[in-house]
Amino acid sequence: MNAHYAPKDSTCIIGFDSAWTDNSKAPGAVCALIIAGNGSVRFKPPHHVSFDQALAFIDAERCACDTCLVALDQPTIVPNETGSRPVDKVAGSLVSFIGGGVQPANRSKKGMFDDDAPLWRFLKRLGATEDPELCRTAQSGLFIIEVFPALALPTFEPRFFGRMKAPRYNPANRRKFRRDDWLAVIETVRRYALAVPIKGIQDWTEIFKRETDDRSPRKGDQDRLDAVLCALIGYHWRARRRQDSIIIGDLTSGYMMAPADASTRSRLSAAAGKRGVPVDGSV
Repeated sequence: MNAHYAPKDSTCIIGFDSAWTDNSKAPGAVCALIIAGNGSVRFKPPHHVSFDQALAFIDAERCACDTCLVALDQPTIVPNETGSRPVDKVAGSLVSFIGGGVQPANRSKKGMFDDDAPLWRFLKRLGATEDPELCRTAQSGLFIIEVFPALALPTFEPRFFGRMKAPRYNPANRRKFRRDDWLAVIETVRRYALAVPIKGIQDWTEIFKRETDDRSPRKGDQDRLDAVLCALIGYHWRARRRQDSIIIGDLTSGYMMAPADASTRSRLSAAAGKRGVPVDGSV
């Protein structure tokens, strides 16, 4: 049987943490969730990739599915030359409250968003439709959405919502990194997958946890973990109720899609209202 075979009426959710640049020493990571027509979900674990390798992975997976959704942890619409996008400021209102940060996206960032950045070549070659509402219910086609794991975690795990409650799980920031938070994010992924259920993620989290117990976690490990979170965000958008997610911003100035419970929705909506930023398509 073809290794990439999937039943008809299937959907492929690609989680891609691009790491924003195409640095061979700090590659991104990609994984996949395959949703069969009967609703069962299986998991293809994350591995490190360049943009070109991510394209090859997506091409292989999409050929076997009717619908393919790429959930990318990188801004996809960046019209501003300097500063940050309106959506970055709104997301920052929540992320800074819980104790994290939002890296501003602008075209002056060489290698990330300038005219020659690998992101734009990737998007052009991918040729995906960027329409979050359409991709939620589409029965065929290739789509892409911008997601942000830090914005999703307070909904996936309510104890991460609250002043300075964000998990410090970035191994590159040794001063702030907390192993307990690292384990808590892994456990958040495991519990979400168990509830769906998603075949394979529970086993992967156990292996991943043991692997990083035997040595200090590295930034590349976080990239793999974030790729899985990206895929879960994409799954959440497709499989859960519309009101369980939120879109802040728009397709002109930039947007993000994120899971949202009552607490995260309230804070994001209030911040968006103050700045005149659309929420779910309206200001």
